[in-house]
Amino acid sequence: MPSSPRRLVTELRLPVRTGDGREMSNLNWKPFVYGGLASVTAEFGTFPIDLTKTRLQVQGQLIDSRYKEIKYRGMLHALLKICKEEGLRALYSGISPALLRQASYGTIKIGTYQSLKRLFVSCPQDETLLVNVLCGILAGVVSSSIANPTDVLKIRMQAQSGLCQGSMIGNFINIYQQEGTRGLWRGVSLTAQRAAIVVGVELPVYDITKKHIILSGLMGDTVYTHFLSSFTCGLAGALASNPVDVVRTRMMNQKVLSGTHVIYKGTLDGLLQTWRTEGFLALYKGFWPNWLRLGPWNIIFFITYEQLRKIPV
Repeated sequence: MPSSPRRLVTELRLPVRTGDGREMSNLNWKPFVYGGLASVTAEFGTFPIDLTKTRLQVQGQLIDSRYKEIKYRGMLHALLKICKEEGLRALYSGISPALLRQASYGTIKIGTYQSLKRLFVSCPQDETLLVNVLCGILAGVVSSSIANPTDVLKIRMQAQSGLCQGSMIGNFINIYQQEGTRGLWRGVSLTAQRAAIVVGVELPVYDITKKHIILSGLMGDTVYTHFLSSFTCGLAGALASNPVDVVRTRMMNQKVLSGTHVIYKGTLDGLLQTWRTEGFLALYKGFWPNWLRLGPWNIIFFITYEQLRKIPV
């Protein structure tokens, strides 16, 4: 049996209106702070999977001799081989810029998304898929563009062997000295495009799935609803973003120095070159670790975020 309007308002966490029609909205800072904290928690819990995804995506490039060799046969093999050859700590290579990225990217992304939704629709029960997708795309582009240097650092450190890897600051200085400011924003267009796809799919899918589960009366606003909704949005995000993620990873990992040949010149060029030289399925390299990361990442993130929202502040 469907929930009553009063119960639905409570479960969807709709804003309460006073007798004269004024809306008693939550403080605007909460989505930013809670989004950042939940993002850092989820990133730390799933980082080893993300590292294997990066290693799988950069290997087997016929047009880049540094990564021509195929060392890993799959996610599990990569995890075991990295542990054996480089040590357990190597699974967290690049964790510092990754956490820094989530502290900035995650904070801006969730805060901007929630704020934009309230600009378009004053009451959450009136939200539509189109509005949520638009807000997700805008939030993804803005947040990822600002946090791009930390993404470049993370990918460079993940792609390196743990035996020859420097510190986060050392890598940052090295990129800046050799490639300039543009090196820190390398692949920013791809990052923004991927973020637009991921955020434009994941957050709206989560919101709509959660809304319909609650409206159906099957479950209330419980941790089980959050789990099912986050699992669904993680799968949708992985399917939509993987091809762009492969090209983005390769573009960020390539070093562009004076006098050297640029392998991938842009998104379309990277997609076409990868497809032409390695086949269509190469665009889904690292899909399983990508999904196995996005799935648990979203589950940890949304459950943490929803629990933080319940704190009476």
